[in-house]
Amino acid sequence: MANLVAIVGRPNVGKSTLFNRLTKSRRAIVSDTAGTTRDRQYGKCEWNGREFSVVDTGGWVVKSDDIFEDAIRKQVIIATEEADLVLFLVDVNTGLTDWDEDVAAILRRTKLPVILVVNKVDNNIQNYEAAEFYKLGLGDPQCISSATGSGTGDLLDLVMSKLKDNNAELIEEGIPRFAVVGRPNAGKSSIINAFIGEDRNIVTEIAGTTRDSIYTRYDKFGFDFYLVDTAGIRRKNKVTEDLEFYSVMRSIRAIENADVCILMLDATRGIEAQDMNIFQLIQRNNKSLVVVVNKWDLVEDKSQKVITTFETAIRNRMAPFTDFPIIFASALTKQRIFKVLETAKQVYLNRKIKIGTTKLNETMLPLIEAYPPPSIKGKYIKIKYCSQIPNTQIPSFVFYANLPQYVKEPYKRFLENKIRENWTLTGSPINVFIRQK
Repeated sequence: MANLVAIVGRPNVGKSTLFNRLTKSRRAIVSDTAGTTRDRQYGKCEWNGREFSVVDTGGWVVKSDDIFEDAIRKQVIIATEEADLVLFLVDVNTGLTDWDEDVAAILRRTKLPVILVVNKVDNNIQNYEAAEFYKLGLGDPQCISSATGSGTGDLLDLVMSKLKDNNAELIEEGIPRFAVVGRPNAGKSSIINAFIGEDRNIVTEIAGTTRDSIYTRYDKFGFDFYLVDTAGIRRKNKVTEDLEFYSVMRSIRAIENADVCILMLDATRGIEAQDMNIFQLIQRNNKSLVVVVNKWDLVEDKSQKVITTFETAIRNRMAPFTDFPIIFASALTKQRIFKVLETAKQVYLNRKIKIGTTKLNETMLPLIEAYPPPSIKGKYIKIKYCSQIPNTQIPSFVFYANLPQYVKEPYKRFLENKIRENWTLTGSPINVFIRQK
């Protein structure tokens, strides 16, 4: 279970630069897609064999003076409630500002580990200047330069020493973990209440750290699963519900800890940029997907034509990954609520599929022969053999070719589509690798 580290600070102190430096090993950046103005929000950092997630709060700021400081203050509060550790970034060149003191006051009130990071320290004189930040009462300032990388190794060592090792999970293996995610007011809490009902039969509740997801195990109507219940479901927050940062921050945890993500869309609002942000998170984390169009009871025209139009719009937005189930439901009237659970369970089983090597070759090789990879610079690419890689998180297939470097993305997608046509992998992402034979 990955820890979550939030980078907070005023604009232009170098949050995004530090974020890029930390996530360089694996640039798992969400939302660098067209249609979303924000980028560089979420990534993974690996240090000394341990991994944690990083959130850069900078991308979420509303650029308007009157609500500007208020929005940042809210983000700091959310970050302290949702993260395991906060990196508070200040700038040695501008020195201590009223705003820094304001944020420090919020951070001092939390029981959360906070590391005060003084950025843009490029020489010894600036090292001495950093001493003024002791006034903030947040312990020793860590001097770094996120542009050159100086001091970031020591900073990461300190981060690791303060993060709890969350690997000890008490979760029983082999039982699906479902997370209900979506933007605020899409009906997440309602659908969870509908799943649980009043006659709920809870087997166990396992809490991680205070800010972690809670796993609630349900054994009901023949379904045995863990519901990854995020903090958002458990406590009402002091922060306004419509803050986009809030819903993404909450979703990160739920998505990382789940096998199958049930993405809630609002039938009355269609698919919005924020839904796409969460979809990107699901994809980046290689999680299986079930899309639920909630509040279907509020739609007047429920004809097949409307359903088809809706489905096409969703798949077009989420392309190239289009092989996932879409269910039109209503958490309020409990319409098709068990269909959601049935489908999520089936999608989980699809994720565990094992295809025999003989069967895979018998099916795929004739298709490859009929449509071989396009030749490049007069060189012909031959794929002679393929197999499924055992014990992987998602179904992964390897194709052995004489010139693997020349097999491009469109052909890999062709192979993926052919695998999907012949075996049921609906809802599950799959990996296709081309290797030297």
